[in-house]
Amino acid sequence: MKRLAWATDIHLNFLRAEGVNAFCDALAREAPDALVLTGDLAEAPDLVEHLETMERRLARPIYFVLGNHDFYRSSIRGVRERVAALCEGSRHLRWMNREAVVELTPETGLVGHDGWADGRNGDYFGSPLLFTDWVVIEELGGLDRDARLAKLGALGDEAAAHFERVLPQAFACFRRVVLLTHVPPFAEACLYKGRITADTWLPHLSCRAVGEVLLRVMAERPERHLLVLAGHTHQPADVDILPNLRVRVGAAEYGAPRLSEVIVVP
Repeated sequence: MKRLAWATDIHLNFLRAEGVNAFCDALAREAPDALVLTGDLAEAPDLVEHLETMERRLARPIYFVLGNHDFYRSSIRGVRERVAALCEGSRHLRWMNREAVVELTPETGLVGHDGWADGRNGDYFGSPLLFTDWVVIEELGGLDRDARLAKLGALGDEAAAHFERVLPQAFACFRRVVLLTHVPPFAEACLYKGRITADTWLPHLSCRAVGEVLLRVMAERPERHLLVLAGHTHQPADVDILPNLRVRVGAAEYGAPRLSEVIVVP
């Protein structure tokens, strides 16, 4: 068995150094075997610094995906290049976009990908909402609605293709799989005050492309079990999409990072 400390949307850029250190110390006191992070760790200018701090203070495996905020004030391409280079020379940091399947225990594997809200759930064209992403992430700036939807869809499709490739590999070896992603793959896991959020928000909070892959993979494998850990919405959710497909979304608050849970995997 392994103990995984799970945290999401920790936004360490809102903290001073002493706050970051205190958060790391709180995680270390749980004595987990590994840490899993489901995105929005910081912002691009200080993301690598915060990852290095967490590795240094925790000194144990850190499996992570990135969220939309991690690309703020830079580009998706640039941040990915820097994070990949960091992990190349790291003992403990493992960015799941670059991993296939990680063995946690002889029974449980780990997979992951950043994911992205792909605009396909809810009412994208009827939504009046404007997001900082579209201003401070290079690839999303200056696009009209149609072009932006195409880009969001491409990012969602990238994550879906990753899971379509690695999940069959994982289930060929393990009865159980834990999946890390930033954006919830189903509308049912995007909650506000305990109910599915409004159609104007859903395009920006969920990734239908990933959800469709997960439904297909798990429907074909009723004897296997998948636990999805996500963030992004800052609202807690725990839903069974299928008898063998469970999605959990961690709560979060800016400036107050927290441990979502210590998960014991068999």
